[in-house]
Amino acid sequence: MSISGKARLAGIVGWPVAQSLSPRMHNHWLAEHGIDGAYVPLPLRREAFAASIAALREMGFCGLNVTVPHKEAAFALAHDVDEAARIAGAVNLLVFEQDRIVGRNTDAPGLGASLRATLGPNALVGRPCSVLGAGGAARAVVLALARLGAGEIRIANRSRQRAETLVAAMSNIGPRLTVVNWNDAFTEAALLVNATSAGMTGKGSLDISLQSLPADAAVCDIVYNPLETEFLKMAKATGHKTVDGLGMLMHQAVPSFAAFFGVTPQVTPALRAHLEQALHG
Repeated sequence: MSISGKARLAGIVGWPVAQSLSPRMHNHWLAEHGIDGAYVPLPLRREAFAASIAALREMGFCGLNVTVPHKEAAFALAHDVDEAARIAGAVNLLVFEQDRIVGRNTDAPGLGASLRATLGPNALVGRPCSVLGAGGAARAVVLALARLGAGEIRIANRSRQRAETLVAAMSNIGPRLTVVNWNDAFTEAALLVNATSAGMTGKGSLDISLQSLPADAAVCDIVYNPLETEFLKMAKATGHKTVDGLGMLMHQAVPSFAAFFGVTPQVTPALRAHLEQALHG
C-alpha cells in the first residue's frame, strides 16, 4: 500500500541490520490493518548511535526497535525504562514521547507468550526449569519463566561466575534461582531453554546430551536462524516437544507495533508462513 505525508514512521537500528526479519513482520501487519505507516531497517554504527537517535526523533519517527550492538546504549539513553529492561540492562524498544524517550525490553513477554501458546498457560507452574547461558538473553528468559510460575529456575553456564552474577542480580524475582553444572541442568527439568548464541547461523553448536532430560520435558531454543537448530533436531530425535525461536520473535514484536502504530496485531499462521519463507529463501 502507498503511504502519505502523514504516515507514522518506525524502524529497527542495528549494525548489521540487513538480516533482521522485523521489517518484513511489521510491514505485514501494516498491510493487514491498512495503516498509513512504514517500518524500515536502519544500519547504524555504534559511534553514531546517540546523534542518530536524536535526528530520527526530529524527523518524526514515533519509535524504534533496537538490536545488537545498541541495546545497552539504548538503555542508557532512555529517560524511563520498564522492569524487564532494568533486569536485562538492555532495551530493544524505544518509544519517542513528546519530551522523553521510554525504553522497554519485550523479549521476556515475547518468550512468555510463545511458551504459553505452545505448551499451555499452566504447563510450567511450580515446576523446575533450566536455562543454558547467563547473558542478557538469559536474563529475559529467567524473567519469562518466573512470570509463568516456574517453581525453580536453574542456570548453567560455561563460566560459573557469570551464572552466579545473574542469580545474585535476579534473586528477588520470585522462584528459587540456583547455579548448576552444565550436565546437571537436565535432571527433572520440565523445560530446557538454550539462551546462548550456540546454534545460530555462523556460530558453533551445543555439545550436549539430552539423555538425562525427562521424556515429558519440553526444549526451547531462542535462536530462530536457522529455524530448526541442531539442538532442536536432537530434542525431536529423542521425542521431546520443541519450541523454536520464531515464536518469541513474533510475540516480542506485538507490543512494539502497538506502541508505534496504535493497533495490537495478532500472531497468526499466515505471519509465521511469511517469515518462514524469508528464512528459507
